[in-house]
Amino acid sequence: MKHYRYLLATMGLLLSAPIHAQESDAAKPLPKIESRNGRHALMVDGAPFLMLGAQANNAVNYPDFLHTIWPVLDQMHANTLEIPVAWQQVEPVEGAFDFSYLQTLLDQARAHEKRLVLLWFGTWKNTGYAYTPDWVKLDSKRFPRLKTRTGEDHGVLSAHGEQTLAADRRAFVKMMEYLRDHDAQNTVIMVQVENETGSYRVPRDYGAEGNRLFAQPIPPALAKATGKRGTWSQAFGAQADRAFNTWYTAIYVEAIAKAGKAIKPLPMYVNASLAGPSNVPDPTGVASGGPQQDVLDIWKAGAPSLELQAPDIYDGKSANVIQYLDKYARADNPLMVPEIGNARLFARYFYPAIGRGAIGFAPFGMDRSGYYNYPLGAKALDDKVIGAFALPYEMLDSIMRDWARLAYTHPTWGGAKPDDGSSISTIMGNWKISGEWGQWQFGMKEWTMFNPEPTPTADEPVGGFAVIQLSPDEFLLVGDHVRVNFEPAPGSPPNGIMLRAEEGRFENGRWVMSRLWNGDQTDYGLNLTDLPQVLKITMSHYR
Repeated sequence: MKHYRYLLATMGLLLSAPIHAQESDAAKPLPKIESRNGRHALMVDGAPFLMLGAQANNAVNYPDFLHTIWPVLDQMHANTLEIPVAWQQVEPVEGAFDFSYLQTLLDQARAHEKRLVLLWFGTWKNTGYAYTPDWVKLDSKRFPRLKTRTGEDHGVLSAHGEQTLAADRRAFVKMMEYLRDHDAQNTVIMVQVENETGSYRVPRDYGAEGNRLFAQPIPPALAKATGKRGTWSQAFGAQADRAFNTWYTAIYVEAIAKAGKAIKPLPMYVNASLAGPSNVPDPTGVASGGPQQDVLDIWKAGAPSLELQAPDIYDGKSANVIQYLDKYARADNPLMVPEIGNARLFARYFYPAIGRGAIGFAPFGMDRSGYYNYPLGAKALDDKVIGAFALPYEMLDSIMRDWARLAYTHPTWGGAKPDDGSSISTIMGNWKISGEWGQWQFGMKEWTMFNPEPTPTADEPVGGFAVIQLSPDEFLLVGDHVRVNFEPAPGSPPNGIMLRAEEGRFENGRWVMSRLWNGDQTDYGLNLTDLPQVLKITMSHYR
């Protein structure tokens, strides 16, 4: 009976929804990414949108488990869910497609007022093919595996499998057709094409087709983009195998993305399985073929239909995280962090991400399904862990459109508490902005006459802040567990002072002050704690 009701509901949706979609599409602009002067904005419903995201665990992409997600997203003030749609679940029998799960997901996301980013788990998922249908897994002749140097099958599908590409592309197109016909309101705002592409330990496919292509000159489009010439070995030397696999993986994904965009041109991206920075560019130490930070130019040339390549960050070392953010924040590559560990220590990196103009941020595994990927993430998803992400999200929740709008057109900067607890700073115009850690709201920690106990988070990897420079002397500030100081930068005009520190909010795009910080609240810097406060700072010079 359950399956009969399911079939009737699906048939009803298939019969009725396309007409409504056609009526509504003209009124709802498609999500897109705009870029201007090296800065980027994710446009949703025609206005900049900051994705305060959360990614669900892989195996909750079924109707019976969606209920484990929404309470967590509400608790953390997330506005967007990233969740898989697996090839194996939508085409269990070749040529027979079932999008009933996707419809349930759309319905529930709308009911919970969340946007969606769909993660297409097809040819690659964490470099493997576990999410392909059984009929793909069981036919290695039609859907060839990548071959090792000794001719053995590796646990990765070959990027040179023409029938694999054709089948994956067909299924992806069917999903995009379903979105075109059933999501006129654009609940889905982005699509990830494949998941963590590439191959560990084996840099490329050493099968007959791979070897044949490897012996040829590099493709003209890649030669034009890189200025390199000759065979792969001549052009890339020790990195030839990895560059080869990167190119053919990129053009494979491009074929899928391009076909999907011809149906509904939503923003699309790929994510990178990152090894530590010291592993780059070791061809066997990274997911060869994936969009790591040092091969983005190859991906840009091979997959122009993608708006961006994005880092999945599970390396919690502060210096490494900042390096990743800096490498992916490019004038031709909008920064987005589609996956980051969900342990408390990762929450602080929200601030340097949005400080570098990130259009979205999403910790992984944010649901109550009972699965935890420790040691990459938290041991358990308790209130303390959720609260670490909820605090910055709550700060930005009501003003996220304003933050996104201002960040698109104004300079931004952000930082997180380094692992060694050292202070951080930047120069914006005539002002030096610095952050330090372990201070109480009153006084200085070097004062010895009171002998205060350490702050609760003095030795914890907690704290960060981000600023937007609204004008030469005005700044928007958010942060937690940090003391922020504004002072004249070296060589700036004399007699610089903080004129006003206003706590407030935006209403209809206009700043509204709720109170003025002064006296104890400003005598020892701006001390941001565990409260979701937004400040507008006005600096000035006196005569």
